[in-house]
Amino acid sequence: MGFLSKLFKLTDKKELKEKIDNGAQLLDVRTVEEFHAGHVKGSVHIPLSSLPNKVKTLQRSSPVIVVCESGARSAQAVRFLISNGFEAYNGGNWRSFA
Repeated sequence: MGFLSKLFKLTDKKELKEKIDNGAQLLDVRTVEEFHAGHVKGSVHIPLSSLPNKVKTLQRSSPVIVVCESGARSAQAVRFLISNGFEAYNGGNWRSFA
């Protein structure tokens, strides 16, 4: 596991893809502009700055895999989600799930 993976506490991509195949939500926390420039089909888009106000739109009953551009914003989102009772994982770069 590389330095950035350890820094941002990234989970193994294969394990995360299995979770998505089994119903986990894929949450993209990039900006509106970044999301419109490209995203994973079927992903939920909630910019990191809006997450506290829109967290209720996520299903608590299934895990949340959070992605962004590098893994930094998704790491922040994961900490927030876990502190609010979600099972959440940092997926890092959104392109890994495209």
